[in-house]
Amino acid sequence: MQDVPEKQARTTDGEAAVLAKIAEMPAPYREMGERLHSLIMRAAPVLQPGLWYGMPAYRKNGKVVCFFRADRYMTFGLTEDANLVRESDRHQLMGSSWFLKELDDATEDRLSDIVRTAAE
Repeated sequence: MQDVPEKQARTTDGEAAVLAKIAEMPAPYREMGERLHSLIMRAAPVLQPGLWYGMPAYRKNGKVVCFFRADRYMTFGLTEDANLVRESDRHQLMGSSWFLKELDDATEDRLSDIVRTAAE
């Protein structure tokens, strides 16, 4: 059996844990979680999936950049380790978490932009 490099094994284990957590989510959050996971992995392939406080989370250089959870709503959030804004978008008030009742194409496009910026 071929040895799997340690970093690849951690990524694979982390993704398996995230997918298992998403599978536990009630409908309609399960589908939203699957879409969010795919969106994050496409928008910022540098991010490594794993769990953080029991939530699907995505790390860069070992630090959590973004996460999501399903409770009353689906919540997507950024941590203090995310690149929150591009200089051209800088305002006094900056969003760092959002709740979603549904995930349509326009929202998915906007979240892709947010994730790409957060992972820079």
